[in-house]
Amino acid sequence: MQALKRPYFWHAIYTKSRAEKRLYKELCSKSIECYLPLKKQLRQWSDRSKWVEEPLLRSYLFVKVSEREYYDVVNSNYAVRYVTFGGKAVPIPEKQILTLQLFLENENQKVDLSHENLEKGEMVEVVGGPLKGVTGEIIQIRGKNRIVIRFDSLGTCVYTDISLNKIKQVQSVF
Repeated sequence: MQALKRPYFWHAIYTKSRAEKRLYKELCSKSIECYLPLKKQLRQWSDRSKWVEEPLLRSYLFVKVSEREYYDVVNSNYAVRYVTFGGKAVPIPEKQILTLQLFLENENQKVDLSHENLEKGEMVEVVGGPLKGVTGEIIQIRGKNRIVIRFDSLGTCVYTDISLNKIKQVQSVF
């Protein structure tokens, strides 16, 4: 008898307050594939300063599950619920998770400047660098090389420094 292969999809799960790392450890111990995007931040106390890793997206963790593990995740100690739209947990495309990982790996990379006229609301595609192939809507432009990329299926924005000559305008699909 052949084993039934279930499809695995990425989902965002909402965690209890400040429990992202604890949920990550709990799910890893259950052999559930998960991703917790972390950023390094210099924290200052009265007697010292220290580099700490903090979640990039507070109260969110990404899990790759099939129907079989779906309820195991939400029944974990530190999980609250899946991020849903219309009452259903929406799968996040693998490409967006990979893009987020690339963004964090190359976050401090230096970039060149370009003088291109882009406006809020335009759809763009990254044509070079670590985010190559990512498409999204320009939500905000801060200065000459700081833009905001929106990941639609998560409903959040990621800020990144990127050279504007590595972006091309694309037709929006409406």
